[in-house]
Amino acid sequence: MYKVDHPAYKKLQQIGREITTKVRPKAVVVFSAHWQAGRNKIEVNTSEMTDLIYDFYGFPSHYYKEKYPNVGSKDVAQKVLASFKSAGIEAGGVRRGLDHGVWAGFKCAFAPDENPLNVPIVQVSLFSTDDPHQHYHLGRAVSALRDENILIIVSGMAVHNLRDLRYTFANPGTPMPYTTTFDEALKDAVETVELDRREGEMAALLKRPDARQAHPSFEHLLPIFVGAGAAGEDRGKRVWTLKEGSMSWAQYRFGDVAVN
Repeated sequence: MYKVDHPAYKKLQQIGREITTKVRPKAVVVFSAHWQAGRNKIEVNTSEMTDLIYDFYGFPSHYYKEKYPNVGSKDVAQKVLASFKSAGIEAGGVRRGLDHGVWAGFKCAFAPDENPLNVPIVQVSLFSTDDPHQHYHLGRAVSALRDENILIIVSGMAVHNLRDLRYTFANPGTPMPYTTTFDEALKDAVETVELDRREGEMAALLKRPDARQAHPSFEHLLPIFVGAGAAGEDRGKRVWTLKEGSMSWAQYRFGDVAVN
């Protein structure tokens, strides 16, 4: 967020401009790795005005003073809840601000002074499970919202191992072996040509021998299952990646860029 010369920052800026100038959605529904509700229940923010959530610890004080202007939408939130009801998914509305899994990335992609998003943002939780099929189904449930020009964004990381960061300080640009292998395996699974096999190929990632190295816990991997489920018959494509230490900053898109 502060390293404006980092390649990931610049890539997020590019993607953000593409969204505001070409896609031009009427609203954004976003799923973040940092909000897990119940094992069988989803929560949806139904409030229009909320404070940001600073869900991290031990950082300099200015991190906790960050602001990101945003507004929710009761109408869009109700559409999301209705979609879950139709799909047989238990869900409820809550009042909850955006967590840093959303606002930190959005500050890069949609900088308020340079490229404001200017549409409602409705955040939705994940389940508190590691079940990839459950999260794929979660995405399927909201897929039809895309037909209303509601953009679905999922926020996680392709590889996310904070425990091993200390081993990468000497050579921060050099990826750990599992960063490379898992990042490429994720690409292969998401880009599966036979779409009826995509869910199974992606689910198999969690059973790989390098999976728990790439993700000591799976919450940062699960959002892409939501994105793939929401994509329906649209193919997935890795549009960019950067393997860096014990992290991968890969970015994915499902379907072509719709110009509105």
